[in-house]
Amino acid sequence: RAELKGEQSIDLIGKNEVYGDTRHEVNVYVKVFTNSPFLVCMDLALSQERIIDPNYLWIGPDGTDLQGQEYVNLTETGKLMVMGFRVSMSGAYTCTLSHKVIETTTQEETEMVKAYKFMVYAYREADHAYQVSVRFSTMHCRLETNGFFMGMLNRILNRTISHMMCYITQSTYKCHSIRTPKNGLQFELFVSFLVNPFAPEWEECYKVPYDCEDVTNRRVRQAAEQIGKLFHQLRHILQYEFHPVPTIQYVDNSFSMTPIDSCQPGFGKNHNTHQNCASCCVVCGPGTYSPNKEVTCRTCARPQARTYGAKSC
Repeated sequence: RAELKGEQSIDLIGKNEVYGDTRHEVNVYVKVFTNSPFLVCMDLALSQERIIDPNYLWIGPDGTDLQGQEYVNLTETGKLMVMGFRVSMSGAYTCTLSHKVIETTTQEETEMVKAYKFMVYAYREADHAYQVSVRFSTMHCRLETNGFFMGMLNRILNRTISHMMCYITQSTYKCHSIRTPKNGLQFELFVSFLVNPFAPEWEECYKVPYDCEDVTNRRVRQAAEQIGKLFHQLRHILQYEFHPVPTIQYVDNSFSMTPIDSCQPGFGKNHNTHQNCASCCVVCGPGTYSPNKEVTCRTCARPQARTYGAKSC
């Protein structure tokens, strides 16, 4: 992903290239473990002209000359691709283009120099979970069967989605008395829980260079859809199959499901700084950190974190 400016957005359609701009730095977002797009050491206008004796010098975030480095693909026309992008590769990539301009009549040569800066950030897709809310009618709030019912419901839900390596967390319920204009006083259980995609052994996935979020997000979406189907069938199940608790019934159309995003430690969302990757979990920049699965990077009290992707200050 690149933060596109004006005419550049048209030129990038169908191409894996991002042009520089002498007026400002260009933001580029690269998904971890993938290759970056080609960063082109010239602006779009200059790319349409004939360039005499061009020379390109690429410098990485740590000040290293990138010529000959194993992790880059540097073409003879000044295009740079960073391969197998890691968190530590985030930062400023600068290119200096020098070329000659020859005056037609006098053949006088003039050396021209232009500098381009690309801010390249590692990102991950956000990890998805789903917050589910649902209601059940009950005979009274003080019945022991309410707690028994919740235990049975949790077991059914976990059994339904266990083969997808997902499970139910943060399961809670409250019972409320509700006065209605037509039916008088009624009692309802307000139930909520989280459909979480990370079974304990699945956390190991993040310790290797593997695109975990695509797999887990697909699994949790399937699990949430399966639970949605279950609740659509729940009135029949409670009426004919749930014999131990016949007094509890599903409230029609009370099922709702909301996606909840989280980011891996060292990543966060920032709609202002990274507008073109607002839905992404972008690596925390120097001076910020994220110790857990929050969606924002915290600012260090003392900006000691000078690296990208810090999990502590």
